[in-house]
This record gives sequence, C-alpha cells and structure tokens, in this order.
Amino acid sequence: MPVMLEIKCPDHLRTVFDERSFLKVQNDERNVARDLLLIWLMESHHGLWLSQFPDTAKQALQNKFEIYPKVRLDHLTFATPGELRTTEFDRMVVENLNYDEKSMQVIETRVLEYEFLTPLDALGLALDQRKKLLVLVRAGESVQYDEDELVASICRESLFEFVKEFWSDVIAERPVWNWHISYLADELQIMAERVFKGEPKEYDLVINVPPGSTKSTLCSIMFPSWTWTRMPSCRYLGGSYTAPLAMDLSRKNKDVVTCEKYKKAFPEIVLRRDQAAKSHFVNTKGGSRYSFGVQGTVTGMHAHFIGIDDPLNPEKAVSEVELATANRVMSETLFTRKVDKAVTPTILIMQRLHQNDPTQHMLDTYENVKHICIPAEANDGENIKPPELQRYYVNGLMDPSRLSEDILKGNFKALREFSYAGQFQQSPIPRGGAMFKPNRITIDMAPSKWKARVRYWDKAGTQGAGAYTAGVLMGKDLDDRFWILDVVRGQWAMEEREATIKNTAVMDGHEPLIRIEQEPGSGGKDQASYTIKNLAGWRIRADKVGSSSGNKTARAGPFADQVNAGNVYMVRAEWNKMYLDEHRHFPVSKYKDQVDASSGAFNQLVEGEIRVGRL
Repeated sequence: MPVMLEIKCPDHLRTVFDERSFLKVQNDERNVARDLLLIWLMESHHGLWLSQFPDTAKQALQNKFEIYPKVRLDHLTFATPGELRTTEFDRMVVENLNYDEKSMQVIETRVLEYEFLTPLDALGLALDQRKKLLVLVRAGESVQYDEDELVASICRESLFEFVKEFWSDVIAERPVWNWHISYLADELQIMAERVFKGEPKEYDLVINVPPGSTKSTLCSIMFPSWTWTRMPSCRYLGGSYTAPLAMDLSRKNKDVVTCEKYKKAFPEIVLRRDQAAKSHFVNTKGGSRYSFGVQGTVTGMHAHFIGIDDPLNPEKAVSEVELATANRVMSETLFTRKVDKAVTPTILIMQRLHQNDPTQHMLDTYENVKHICIPAEANDGENIKPPELQRYYVNGLMDPSRLSEDILKGNFKALREFSYAGQFQQSPIPRGGAMFKPNRITIDMAPSKWKARVRYWDKAGTQGAGAYTAGVLMGKDLDDRFWILDVVRGQWAMEEREATIKNTAVMDGHEPLIRIEQEPGSGGKDQASYTIKNLAGWRIRADKVGSSSGNKTARAGPFADQVNAGNVYMVRAEWNKMYLDEHRHFPVSKYKDQVDASSGAFNQLVEGEIRVGRL
C-alpha cells in the first residue's frame, strides 16, 4: 500500500513534471509520489531504486532526464529486491512495481521514507529469509548484509524476535521459550499495530499467568522497548502495586534501550540527557516511559500504551482498602491518562488474587476486553481462555520445564490451597470451594416443624452501590439439620431498608426470632436501636460483633463446617445462585452480606439461647 507524504514541491518543478507524461504514476493521491520522486532525484545524496528490471530502469531514466542537466543519476543504486544489499540513503527508497520501460509508467509506486523505519521485508526479503541471513552473517559466511541492519529489520517486524534477540543483553538467566511467550508476544503486537497506525483499539487486554512465567520481562520490559523501534514517539505508562516495583521494571526497560546492541540497531533512538531518570526517561523523538505505583498518584502524563503489571501485592490481596484503590485507578485514573481514548489500550498483567481484583473489575466495567487466562495446570480446561490454548498443554501442564509437577507441588505446599488457586491456577477460589463447599448444600422441600427459626439481618446503609443489606431466615429442624429458608437482599437507603425489614417481619410472623447485627461504635448502636424500636412487638435484639474481616471469617467457621459436612439444606428459590456464589468465593467474595447473615443466624441457633418455638 503506498505511503503518502505531505511534501510541498516547488512550483517550477511541478510545471516541468506536468509537461512530461513519461513519469505518470497511477493512483497517486494529490501527486505526492510524483513530486517526491523529482525532488528525490534533484536533492538526495544516496538513493536506492528497486525494480524487477533495474538496468532497463536506469537506462530509461538517463534517456528521459538527459535534457535536464541538474538531474543526476550517479548517486542512485539500481537493484532488484532480491539483490538488496546494505545501502545507506538519507531520504527515501522508491520501489516501482510492474515497470514499463517504454512509457516509464508504473502501476504502483511505494515511497518509503527513512524516518518511517520501514522493515526490510517491505523491500523484498521475507522475515524467515532475513533470519537465515543473520545466522550466515554471524557465522562469517556472508558479507553482503550488515548485521545491525538485519537485527533491526527482524526485530522491528516481530516482538517475539526482539525478545529473543535482546534477552541476554539485560537478563542473566537462561531463557526457556515456552509456547505461551510467543503467543503473548503476538497478541501484544496485534494490539500495538493498531496504535502505530492510529486506528481505534478493538479491545483492552487482560493477561493472567502464573508467577515466574516471563510475564513482566515480556510485557513491561521488552514490549515498551520494542514499540520505540516502530514508533519512536511512543509514550508508555507503566504501573505496579508499589512505586519501587514499577521503577525497577522501568529501569530494566531503560537497560534495554541503552545497551550497545540496541544503539547499533536503532541509532535513531537517543535518550535525552535532561530526562533520563530510572522512573521517567524520554528520547529525542518524544517517546517516553513513566512509572508509577498504583497506591500513589499519576498526574500530567498521557500515554499511547498503559500497562499495569501486578496492581496488587500477593501478600495483601484480601485488603479491602488496596482492592478499592487499585480498582479505582483502573476505572477512573487511567481513563484520563490516554493520548487518544479511542486508540490507547490498557494492558493488565497479573495473577488472580481475589474475586473482585482488577482482573474482574476490568471484565465487569470495561466495554470490550480480551481475556487471556493461562493457568499452570489445565485440570478440566474450564479456566483456560481462549479455550483453544489447552492444546498446547503437555500432560496437563502449561510449562512442563519451569512449572513441572514437582515444582507445582512445592508451591502448593508453601502457599496452601487458597493462594495456590489464585496465583497459579488463576482462580481466586480452589477447586471444590474455598472456605465453603456450597455444592454440598442440598436443595429440597422444607419440613413443616422446627426446633427454632431465626431471621438475621446484616445491614448496610448505602443505596444503589457499596455493600448490600441481607436478611437470612434459617431454621433448625427436628433432625438437627439446618435450612436456608429465605434471603431478602438489596441496596437501599435507610428509610427503605427499615421498611423492608419490617415488611419481612410481618411476612415471617412472630414465631422466628429476629437478630440485628450491631457494628462497633456509636453509629452501629444507634442503627440497631432504631431497628429494634421499629419492630416493637417482635422478639428482636442486637448481636454485637467485631468489624474486621478476620472476625467475619471466624464467625463463618462453624457454619462452614456444617455446610462442608452436608448438614445444610436450602429451599429452591430465585436467590439460590447468588447465595451459593457468594459462599463459594468467601472470604474473597466481592460481597459478604449473605455469608455474614447466614453465619449470624447459625450461631444464634446453636448457642443454646433460643427456646423451642411453636411446632
């Protein structure tokens, strides 16, 4: 496809050209290629003309331009694409296709300017050919091609080849080229090509892979370095859960672009001396790399690519504060940090740590997201995305060399079931459940007689967002089995919430006891007192609890034991799925209100404080 350039041609040159039809170029928008050709002939010092008939092309040009003494051809090299050798030129290459020496007419003219960093394959050598030539050059078997030029052309065209070429220059460990590295490199390049062309992005990208699988080296070190080879003005914004980690990735990115091999292959990339810090460096073409910590701030920076690598600390993944901060950065801060919101993609690379971690947040809130999920073990393949990647697994293992069965067993022993499920299996819940195994809850018809029943309320005051208010009705039957009989749940303002609680009490009747969770502090006491007054005539009292997640988990323990033992039953209702899903992911579930209400009701039933009600 022709590259059209905005070039102003002197009027007298355009007139001369218009008088001669022998250099007519078909499909030349605004005559840019035509005018550029004459300027090239007049002003370039070194030029390269590619044609299937180079000798004929040279003779025809000499014949047609001999009447113009200022037009010289001795600075030009004429060659076929297959004969291309290392040639220096300071302006452009003109490639003519379907050349007709009689009329000097061509079907297509491609004008490739040096500033565009055009890969050599566009001049006639395929990528595989150049890779073979590079091997010959390095073995001393060929001197027709320049090694640095071959490295540059190969690496510009392929991110994966770039990673392989520059690995040893910045990474001490011996590489293991597992299949997922080339796959992820290709996916990153597909996304990047649209940015290079200024085309609207098709999606944002989420990548979930186990630790120790080259994810940061590929996505946060090599990828930003590679984008400059294609788009020197590219600006990259890289974030991690702490500023020091983000800075370390940025430093390694800088190591790549300042190594001798990179400078020889891409001499046009030069860092500015006045902006060359480890956390923020800029090249002379306007390209930059800026790093930030997710728990910090990002101001004044706009990027062509935004890469978030491990936004959460694995040791603090259950922290609600860090979760909220990371998700707020993903949904609010990053949207304002883009050069072009329609073009700039967000790339999230992480291991799964929580049901509501930034991966889930992006999947829930971003418009179009491509999700690549590569767990260490295939198991039944349910968690592999896209599903067709399962065919690359060997004996059920994603990387049998670095993540062998023995290595995975060691990690499982060190991390235990829950952390292993998130970090290695990319599921923030182990197979079969985490704390609860809700698949052991039996759905059945409820009995008609009870030892006791309790409606327990876990209250929240936010309307339409935040936590839910949940009221669980639980019963203990004559066989000491526990039943989930009803769940009322919603996000209501205080007045609507209190009205719902009272209406539910009317529907339940006066036989079940009512318990209201009372959080610590004067606010919790006041809210509990208000509900108790509102339910005058019912058997109701407050249940004082602690506020920490540890207390919530501890309170859920006895109920979880009964669930996992198969001693909990449930009536069939439309709320079943939401109820089971929350228990399945607890204690890292996005919401915990139904678990809290169920645990509260269960603890009331077994504490011996409730007398037998009417049978």
